[in-house]
Amino acid sequence: MKHTLSVLVEDEAGVLSRISGLFARRGFNIESLAVGPAEQGGVSRITMVIPGDDRIIEQLTKQLYKLVNVLKVQDITETPCVERELMLLKVNASTSNRSEVIELSQIFRARVVDVAEDSLTLEVVGDPGKMVAIVQVLQKFGLKEIARTGKVALTRESGVNTELLKSLEAKV
Repeated sequence: MKHTLSVLVEDEAGVLSRISGLFARRGFNIESLAVGPAEQGGVSRITMVIPGDDRIIEQLTKQLYKLVNVLKVQDITETPCVERELMLLKVNASTSNRSEVIELSQIFRARVVDVAEDSLTLEVVGDPGKMVAIVQVLQKFGLKEIARTGKVALTRESGVNTELLKSLEAKV
């Protein structure tokens, strides 16, 4: 299972290096990593997606807390969250198929951010499942390049679990 960890750290040089070193020493992979300033000055939020079971994640959490600059570690995997990723996607698009590429990209609310003679560059923002889906749909045209950020996530103050709502909606 993949777990999403939200880690608050002091914004100091070398913190990310110490955290990634901790994972490397223990042989754990980080599938996704996003870092940026948090709501407080001098504090950064690191959002990581890590494969592993509950026991492994609990062990990693304890190890993270031992690092000097780590302020808070939260496993938000089962917590209602807002999750987003950004992806830039360069797709082959000649004059003969360009309108079809644009039409399909609009289904995913992707924006065209660059037009070239033989390609389109799209910007897609959404949950990780949306990223996988648009890549699958546009694969038939040929993908030239993909650049994708790591997942960023914040817990929902409302407590509403959108995954639960989606599953209920699908049953109706």
